[in-house]
Amino acid sequence: MHDNRSLVEHRLKRVLEERIAPAVYPESVPLTGSIWVAPGEPVPVAEGLAAPREPVAVGDRWGAPWGTSWLTVAGTVPAEWAGKTVEAIIDLGFDKNMPGFQCEGLVYRPDGSPVKGLNPRNQWVRVADRAEGGEDVLLHVEAASNPVILDYHPFLPTLLGDKETAGDEPQYQLEKLELAVFDETVWNLVADLEVLGELMVELPEDSARRYDIVRAVEKALDAVDLQNVNATAAAARECLASVLAKPAVPSAHQISAIGHAHIDSAWLWPLRETVRKVARTTANMTNLLDSEPEFIYTMSQAAQFDFIKTHRPEVYEKVKKAVAEGRFVPAGGMWVESDTNMPGSEAMARQFVHGKRFFLDEFGVENDEAWLPDTFGFAGGLPQIIKAAGSKWLLTQKISWSQVNKFPHHTFLWEGIDGTRIFTHFPPIDTYNCSMKGSEIAHAARNFKDKGRASVSLAPTGWGDGGGGTTREMVAKARRMKDLEGSAKVAWEKPADFFAKAEAEYQNPPVWVGELYLELHRATLTSQAGTKQGNRRSEHLLREAELWAATAAVRNSFEYPYAALDRIWKTVLLHQFHDILPGSSIAWVHREAEKTYAELGAELTTLILEAQGLLAGESTAEDAPRVVFNATPHTREGVPAGGARVADPGPGQTSVSERAGGGHVLDNGLLRVEIDSRGLVVSAFDIEAGRETVPAGAAANLLQIHPDFPNMWDAWDVDEFYRNTVTDLTGVDKIEVERDFAPGQIRVSVYRSFGASKVAQHLTLRSGAKRLEIGTTVDWHETEKFLKLSFPLDIHADRYASETQFGHIFRPTHTNTSWEAAKFEACNHRFVHFEEPGWGVALASGSTYGHDVTRTVREDGGTTTTARISLLRAPRFPDPETDQGVHHFQHTLVPGAGIGDAVREGYSVNLPAERVGGTSAVEPLFTIDNDAVTASAVKLADDGSGDVVLRVYESHGGRASAGITPNFGFSGFEICDLLERPITREGVTVVSDNDGLRLSLRPFQLVTLRFARTTGSEA
Repeated sequence: MHDNRSLVEHRLKRVLEERIAPAVYPESVPLTGSIWVAPGEPVPVAEGLAAPREPVAVGDRWGAPWGTSWLTVAGTVPAEWAGKTVEAIIDLGFDKNMPGFQCEGLVYRPDGSPVKGLNPRNQWVRVADRAEGGEDVLLHVEAASNPVILDYHPFLPTLLGDKETAGDEPQYQLEKLELAVFDETVWNLVADLEVLGELMVELPEDSARRYDIVRAVEKALDAVDLQNVNATAAAARECLASVLAKPAVPSAHQISAIGHAHIDSAWLWPLRETVRKVARTTANMTNLLDSEPEFIYTMSQAAQFDFIKTHRPEVYEKVKKAVAEGRFVPAGGMWVESDTNMPGSEAMARQFVHGKRFFLDEFGVENDEAWLPDTFGFAGGLPQIIKAAGSKWLLTQKISWSQVNKFPHHTFLWEGIDGTRIFTHFPPIDTYNCSMKGSEIAHAARNFKDKGRASVSLAPTGWGDGGGGTTREMVAKARRMKDLEGSAKVAWEKPADFFAKAEAEYQNPPVWVGELYLELHRATLTSQAGTKQGNRRSEHLLREAELWAATAAVRNSFEYPYAALDRIWKTVLLHQFHDILPGSSIAWVHREAEKTYAELGAELTTLILEAQGLLAGESTAEDAPRVVFNATPHTREGVPAGGARVADPGPGQTSVSERAGGGHVLDNGLLRVEIDSRGLVVSAFDIEAGRETVPAGAAANLLQIHPDFPNMWDAWDVDEFYRNTVTDLTGVDKIEVERDFAPGQIRVSVYRSFGASKVAQHLTLRSGAKRLEIGTTVDWHETEKFLKLSFPLDIHADRYASETQFGHIFRPTHTNTSWEAAKFEACNHRFVHFEEPGWGVALASGSTYGHDVTRTVREDGGTTTTARISLLRAPRFPDPETDQGVHHFQHTLVPGAGIGDAVREGYSVNLPAERVGGTSAVEPLFTIDNDAVTASAVKLADDGSGDVVLRVYESHGGRASAGITPNFGFSGFEICDLLERPITREGVTVVSDNDGLRLSLRPFQLVTLRFARTTGSEA
């Protein structure tokens, strides 16, 4: 037989697109339209429904950027359509290739009840299953004219990313307003042909199954009368029935389809628009659940549930009903799908606390899985946090984006820095927007790396980011692939059911140890420095607010601000979403974030000062003593951790002298620092150890600038070739010495100019402190440049430590393998630490996250390990004015530092001592006798009981035992999870007595303790 396979396949494509698919709607009549344009921000639904309208017609332009238009469509079902299925078709001017990235709509009935969303792949609204004929149709559409930011030529700078610069030119044109007859038989024929057509091209060309499908499709196409598709569609379907009925082979891969719509809580749209994207999508999904009994939908991010609860209660009621029925599944147990690299220890923990608590309170649902498909890599401390929150599984997808090394597993155990292992799945379908294409299903089966040991994988299915979620077409295709020869088996499932099945099947999965590093989007550790500084400051202010409010509540009957702290935490957690904190959102998002952080900072500072004033016996007299408050977990300058003492400035012992050859020498008896005539640190000599920090001929505190124009994803990426060109900023405008800067302190200030920017650096040495403090202020006006601060160190080390949540992770300083070479930009929290046996150096950071480390061997045979801190970038997409303006950074260089010193200095630079006028010392709520056991939080229990919660972790990376003494009356304590619920003491070694307890911890182990206070315990 002659092979006409290719001819049939091409025939199918044209006939399906040009004849069969258009016949789904064989008859139509126009709807009349009218419109009202909201004058500013979106209005309440009732106001939009009641507003006066003006006529609008197909072909008219509408929709200024970020505008809202209320469209009303009206018509009458023709009498001759009686008994037929009728739908309204409303095309707002959609581009079908951009679901989620353009205009969208939410349809309401005249009574204000929501119906469903309108999206590029979802333009229909069911009017009647069996029309009576002659009935009137009236629908209202809240239409959002969100501009297209990421266009066909992506990453072009645009001013559309902020309503203040976007202009008011209409962007869209109404394309269709119609009532139409829906032919379900033709619609099903489309689904039949799409599934078979997409399947057959994935099968081997010489397979019998492929030719079975070819012959069946050929017969079906012959059966279709192209001039009367609707009359012949049933006959065509009969030709396909037998090939659709053939079951899959028993060993076929099994795919758990998860109805899904990944919605970024902000990205190329502001937070306020996310509220409406969630409302449109959830209205769509509850509508689909009503008509598709096998379909199950999953939604993560408790904050997004809260959005519609607060702003769209009429939609939320439908969601609550569907959740109660078990078909709308809250997933993930986090407040948002946050970044996991940069959030601090407590913030990462509180993502789970607030997310899980919301789902428990609202729905009675306890999540066992963390759901993070799109997060840009995963910090090594996360497994322990997931477990401490009472969860046990993780879902991610983004690692498939890595540029260099293909991740070796799809189902595995992920082991964190403390040894905790989490069962993890990384879907082989390589997308979190699966549309049930045959190519996607076949790719998942072929790509699955655990074949022979496991047979199941997961497919998050639906259009995200406001694209409307799962469509009825996806459900129809999944139904046909439930048990279909040649295809993987597809079934709708809940995430928990998938994980339970996958875990039971795969008894000894492989183990991946340490961080899940994404070999892409590395520049998100630096972009939008202002947002990152706002996050870091908010995290530490929240630590202080909880600590001092709890102390004042116990000591002085202060009213603990439960509601305020809950609200502020949720706001900070929201802004840790994986496109806000990473700096990859539009200008509007970051402009609002800066304002929000400022407001939160002011509120938290007021709360802190109120509690401290009460504790210190506040005095406003000019000659009143100053009480020094220490919020760090370590004693500092005689002030105990978590306590306060009347200030004793002590004698000043720092000296400054002229340096031979130009510059200055600072000396406090512990550290001698030489600053040359260029304002660079050419020596930092540890006097006690007799050890030099800076290699001979090198210079630290060196600002370096690179061109920075990545191949794509401007705000997200920095490509390795940026290093090929570097300019050292050694020119000096002015150097000044400030001898009377503060008691016991000397400061050298260095001023430079470069390009269109200026920088001032203040280098301070204090008496009694073996650290050089470096404050850097940059007035930044560069474009597509990368600014680094370089510290070459005379250290021979093949690895170094970077702080992460509840500990630190070691990374290599070499590039032996492609995996190591790919980590050319990495994340740290408050410190990085380098060490030879017996001597080390720490670099502590007050707000930066990104850094790189390289090593070279000098001519003298010594090794130079260079750490460079990433300060600023200047990408132009999606915010063309990224980081323009003034920025302040604080770092400390600490020679002779062990890992414990690095931990201490990291806390110190982020929690500076505060001085309040008063006379009273403040005893800490807890005394811990080993600095390696570090307090992460001191607070009152969230349930309002008055119990005191202490969270500690082992911070040095070794085993540690500590006596913990509560300095208040208590009747007992419990070991708790992060939600402050009692758990067994298994894995926790603790011995208690009347005064307190002794706790023994494994490396990086995290423990939460809850103490019940006795009456009168404030004494």
